[in-house]
Amino acid sequence: MVTADAPANGGFHLVVLGAGPGGYPAAFHAAERGIDVTLIDTRPQPGGICLYEGCIPSKALLHVAKLLREARHASEWGINFAEPTIDVDALRDWKDGVVRKMTNGLGLLRRQHNVRYQQGYGRIRDAGQLNVESNGEVVPIEFDALIVATGSTPVVPRALQVDSDRIMDSTDALNLTDVPESLLVIGGGYIGLELGTVYAELGSRVTVVEALPQILTGVERDLVRILERSLRSRLESIRVDTSVVSLSEVEDGIEAVIADNEGVETTERFDRVLIATGRRPNSAGLGLHRTEAHVDPNGFIVTDQQRRTAESSIFAIGDVAGEPMLAHKATAEASVAVEAIVGEPSAFRPLAVPAVIFTDPEIAWCGLTQAEATALDIEASTVSFPWAALGRASASGRNDGLTRLVIERGSERVLGMQVVGPGAGELIGEGVLAVELGARASDLAESIHAHPTLNESIMEAAQVFFGRSPHYLTRRR
Repeated sequence: MVTADAPANGGFHLVVLGAGPGGYPAAFHAAERGIDVTLIDTRPQPGGICLYEGCIPSKALLHVAKLLREARHASEWGINFAEPTIDVDALRDWKDGVVRKMTNGLGLLRRQHNVRYQQGYGRIRDAGQLNVESNGEVVPIEFDALIVATGSTPVVPRALQVDSDRIMDSTDALNLTDVPESLLVIGGGYIGLELGTVYAELGSRVTVVEALPQILTGVERDLVRILERSLRSRLESIRVDTSVVSLSEVEDGIEAVIADNEGVETTERFDRVLIATGRRPNSAGLGLHRTEAHVDPNGFIVTDQQRRTAESSIFAIGDVAGEPMLAHKATAEASVAVEAIVGEPSAFRPLAVPAVIFTDPEIAWCGLTQAEATALDIEASTVSFPWAALGRASASGRNDGLTRLVIERGSERVLGMQVVGPGAGELIGEGVLAVELGARASDLAESIHAHPTLNESIMEAAQVFFGRSPHYLTRRR
């Protein structure tokens, strides 16, 4: 191969387009197998949207929000703090420093793996070539295999597309230019609720508007109810079955025309508006139409279980390759794609992809719900253990939790797990392991869990299945 970035030894050349949580692991895994790799991204270091504008900066701010909430509630335990003062510039610098440290670390790892890095926009020319556009120059690169890992972008409905600095998407909200006195969040999904709670703890009066009948549509209602009860005590309001008809900028803010489920419209003013109505895959404009690869009606690149497209040299992973649009799913797919490229047996067939909503309390789940098991003609039972009966939760002043298991009748195999409560995202890993290994309820019930801990709730939920939890009286099966 004779191009600007081609392998000097004429060996197999892999190009990875996108350096997020799917792209950079793919590049590193391939390099570890002796493949010549070029990694392409628009940013100066690997990390992608997740690290620069999503997962990591949002969790940094959520950590601060949790600290503020705990400080305000400490008076219930006899500890009184003065109302905190917030230095927005210092907070933003700290958050940016977290991102900078991690991206610089990935840059070092990239060099240690001897992965070439090309900053710019990649455009596919055909099944073996692409161009990288950067600073007005076009660099042609040939490849033997290409992994597309271009992620996703926030979606703003056409009716709400107003040119105003007061209207933010999730990226703008994470920039934290100020703490508005009032904030309208359009969208009651995980992004809107996570960022809404950050701004609420920082001092904004936050109103969440969701067009569907409940926030977090698709999440188990019993879990959402616990979170919603907590959020309603901290947010100005949560309005479901409600839609924002239009936005317009006025002298001192944004006017929103809001319609309830009966079509009655009101006009309200907010200092800022956050639009968090979903994300779309970054598949447009890549040049895929010049290949045999296909894009479905939702914009996702169609792949097989090895993450190979209809064009045998092109693979796709992460958000651009389909739901769920989660960073850890992209990382798992990276390994599958690289294994397929080097000729190893591989398939992306997880039984349990965990999902976590990092509000306070958190919600996490994996595997099947009761409804999903029923739809698959699997006879299953659902058992729950309330954290009101959990010693560590009581000692922490956080009884607002629940651990639930979905268990197949007969085999007693664990099919799924759902948790709501502080640290739910940390607990869900045991559920993933149980589902993937085909563990039985007795495996969880009889495995000794440390006391007092939150993960005891998993053991106790399994004991509930057998009607022998020592801390929660249930009717025997």
